[in-house]
Amino acid sequence: MSPVNKFPFMPRALSQLIESFRLLPGIGPKTAQKLAFSTLKMSSEQVKDISNSLANIKSEIIYCQYCQNISENSICNICTDNNRDNSIICVVEEVMDVYVLEKSGAFKGKFHVLHGSISPANGIGPDEIRIKELVNRVQSDSLIKEIVIATNLNLEGEATAMYINQIFSKSEHKIKITRLARGLPSGSDIEYADETTILHAMGSRVNIDESL
Repeated sequence: MSPVNKFPFMPRALSQLIESFRLLPGIGPKTAQKLAFSTLKMSSEQVKDISNSLANIKSEIIYCQYCQNISENSICNICTDNNRDNSIICVVEEVMDVYVLEKSGAFKGKFHVLHGSISPANGIGPDEIRIKELVNRVQSDSLIKEIVIATNLNLEGEATAMYINQIFSKSEHKIKITRLARGLPSGSDIEYADETTILHAMGSRVNIDESL
């Protein structure tokens, strides 16, 4: 059964493309329409390239078996980089946070991506994100000495940080747990922080018990 044409005054293909663009975060009706009409003006080859890129992002990208970051291989480029500091792991909520921190140049250790944060209101508990993988990783790697928690400074991010701290405070594997300094505004997402702010927050990180 074909999708309902929400814009009967225009061709169905264009209407469906507008609705597809609206599935993307931050894309409202006007922006979706602008993108759709811009696509209409592109050459067939350009549209084909976009279509192939969309298909490839689902077929060629997997999660790194160590850090849960996106990768084309079972182990990502960061985890295989011998120049990185293996003794420290920065824990972030989303893949985008890795790229923001990498761009800032503030961190030279390894990462761990949770793919979300604890949010009881939305039915997301510890088992719904990659905390278990973090615990297993730390327990199996004696080189890890510090975890930097870089979850967002909102209720969900703080709840996640506290939960991780509680887990490792009870663990036999003694490890230092730190939190990014308050150079990041309260309630903000790392994704939107500028490089200078990230550099300060990473360089001035504190023991997590002092930050909560």
